[in-house]
Amino acid sequence: MADMAKQIVETNGLPDVTSLLFRVVNGLGLLNLFLLLLIKAKLLLGSYKLHSLQSKFLFLHPCQVDDGVVLPDEASLYLTAIEDAEYKDDKIEFWNNVYGFDMSCIKKQAMMEPLVDTVDQKQIVTNCHLLKTMDISKMVLGDASFTAPFKLIAERDDYIHAFVAYFDVSFTKCHKLMGFSTGPRSRATHWKQTVLYLEDVLTICEGETIIGSMTVAPNKKNPRDVDIMVKYSLSGRRCVVSRVQFYKMR
Repeated sequence: MADMAKQIVETNGLPDVTSLLFRVVNGLGLLNLFLLLLIKAKLLLGSYKLHSLQSKFLFLHPCQVDDGVVLPDEASLYLTAIEDAEYKDDKIEFWNNVYGFDMSCIKKQAMMEPLVDTVDQKQIVTNCHLLKTMDISKMVLGDASFTAPFKLIAERDDYIHAFVAYFDVSFTKCHKLMGFSTGPRSRATHWKQTVLYLEDVLTICEGETIIGSMTVAPNKKNPRDVDIMVKYSLSGRRCVVSRVQFYKMR
């Protein structure tokens, strides 16, 4: 945040009239410390649902079971693509003009942060591709890291602004097969969906295909954080693009 603040001051031509003071917390006064604690508390509350994404992306700790049962015991991760011009404009382009100040240097950071929200099924442009299925009860160290290819086929002519990930779970060890989906075409859950915004706006025609892969791994410094890399390409009649994007779940 200190680096971002410095860039914002310079971008807006205010270095001569603005002083930036960077200190460790124990160097602040009591009032400033109290304000920081309030901000931190708000951030923690906001990040709680982001950490629930560990289960959404199936980043589970190894839990081999010999004499017991883990429920749910099977989970599947899916990917689709959506049109989301209005929300992307609010979330990303917002930084171009924040109450008259140019804060566009934060756009890159905003793009790297997946959004946890409920997606309207009418926004879905492509099919839903199964990325990976896991037997949770048999997961071992390393299973939380994987690379999975995907192929998304457009079901109509439209624009694509983001990929959307969600998961389904099954209770296969019960006396009756049960399960549920967190997908946008299913009944809403508190897990919602995970939206990964694209740097490009893809113009796609019905029947055209986006091919790519998603690589997922716990962050090496903090295993509660998740590093995501998405490679995608489209060679269509109105749009040709090939890109790699990186995301960080915190």
